[in-house]
Amino acid sequence: MSEYKINHTLHKKGESYDEPVPAASVMLVRDHDNKVEVFMIKRSMKTNFGGAWVFPGGKIDKTDDAKNYAGYSHLLDDVTASQRLGTKSNGLSYWIACIRECFEESGILLVNEIDGSKQKTTFTHNELKIINQHKEKLLKGNSAFNELLDKLNFSLATNELAYISHWITPKIEKRRYSTRFFVARTTHQEAIHDGSEGVESQWINPQIALSLYHAGNYPMIMPTIKNLELIKDFSDTNSLLLEMNKKEENEIPRVEPVFKIRNGKPELISY
Repeated sequence: MSEYKINHTLHKKGESYDEPVPAASVMLVRDHDNKVEVFMIKRSMKTNFGGAWVFPGGKIDKTDDAKNYAGYSHLLDDVTASQRLGTKSNGLSYWIACIRECFEESGILLVNEIDGSKQKTTFTHNELKIINQHKEKLLKGNSAFNELLDKLNFSLATNELAYISHWITPKIEKRRYSTRFFVARTTHQEAIHDGSEGVESQWINPQIALSLYHAGNYPMIMPTIKNLELIKDFSDTNSLLLEMNKKEENEIPRVEPVFKIRNGKPELISY
């Protein structure tokens, strides 16, 4: 077994526990050789969970508020999204953050034509030029996502994302997140890591990723592992998304693992 190489920012004795920060993550999938592949990013060691292979995602920004994007999500409203998550309101913000973070961290833009009737899977040369310009703005910290949608007359493909699980970071971690995980089919764009938070990326079959993890050659944290296990037996993205979208709210896993640190390595107690 290879040495455990994930950068954890651990909670120190005597420190108060912060409330988990709302976050969203997306398992970007595609069909390849009669199997499903998922897009994975290796996080920079300078970041929390650095060295781990993860899915695109991040915390919910203030600008992700459902009110700011109500006009950009024609096939999913905030009431329906909130019911799906079991929240009182602003559930749509998780779908919004998912699409924005996916764009920032992989370059894949999950959008529909402006009327919301059809997903945009291919883009013209001029559209790609504008898309890349706005990605640079976002990576520099500028709130330019609405601007991009307006510029190209796109709406968010919120209807294309299936909600699959809810994970809360264990209390051994200093930085804690309440993360909703989704799965979505990719477009014909090229997926690639941003070169800052993500230093490597690849498409990989979930079963292969899990085999590499168990051999000690593919560092992952528990939510990543368990979400890969959820999709590992599907042979195509159509059946995967159909099955995940059929799940009722009470069928969606909600997990807050309990760990302790032994010999510098997290050890699972319960989940």
